[in-house]
Amino acid sequence: MPMSLPSALELSLDLLRCPTCRARHLHPDRGALRCPVGHTFDIARHGYAGLLTGARATSGDDAAMVRARDRFLSTGTYADVRNAAARLAADAVSDRATVVDVGCGTGYYLAGVLDQLPGARGLGMDTSGRALRSAARAHGRAAAVAWDVFRPFPLADGVADVVLNVFAPRNPAEFHRVLRPTGRLIVVRPTGRHLAELRGRLPAMVTIDPAKEQRLHRVLDPYFKAGVTEQVEYHATLTAADALDLVTMTPSARHVNRADLNGDGPLPDRVTVSVLATSYLPR
Repeated sequence: MPMSLPSALELSLDLLRCPTCRARHLHPDRGALRCPVGHTFDIARHGYAGLLTGARATSGDDAAMVRARDRFLSTGTYADVRNAAARLAADAVSDRATVVDVGCGTGYYLAGVLDQLPGARGLGMDTSGRALRSAARAHGRAAAVAWDVFRPFPLADGVADVVLNVFAPRNPAEFHRVLRPTGRLIVVRPTGRHLAELRGRLPAMVTIDPAKEQRLHRVLDPYFKAGVTEQVEYHATLTAADALDLVTMTPSARHVNRADLNGDGPLPDRVTVSVLATSYLPR
């Protein structure tokens, strides 16, 4: 028997357009989504829609990374980061907003925003099927689809009140296209002090480019002007398991091997969490 369409995904169908022919009005059809022309996209049994076509992106988080992220985020260590993104959204749009999280991962930050907007709906996009399994059930009003941030989004023009981008790649032209003129882009990114203790202990971890802020503003400036910025910085105490998960859940996991983790003593039990969260207005 074909699976029923998840309710949150059904409520998000008006946002979507066919990634193959760009037609609007994707509709459910026997456990899949189909466009008027006949292009068909499977709905995974975990509840997300697989809209990616052609060669799949290779940078999606694998199962180990997703499990580590789920465990770490469940500790609440990054709750203040999530709350900052949610505040910026709640201060800028109505309770009945549409929130699109690009590079949503497990849906942790999208769920935090939706908790602050009781009438809002959310749509998360990510390349990782493993992460989308969690994102599809992260919140009762959040749907999830498989997509690559670097391709034109499978979304209609001007459908989002908020585009959320937390520790994820960016596509400024597409952010601008799918946002309403009154909408907000919310970008959360690390400062140079973020996890400095871990990076000092593990030189193989991905470094933070000192020119990151300048590059961010340069690529966003043609499309957006900066509004409110919140700096969130605090020290977090970690168990040994937390510290290992924190390394494993990031792209650094691809560069750090077991010898790195076992050398030079235990991982730090206290780290600096330091991020900037900015609300951008479309030009």
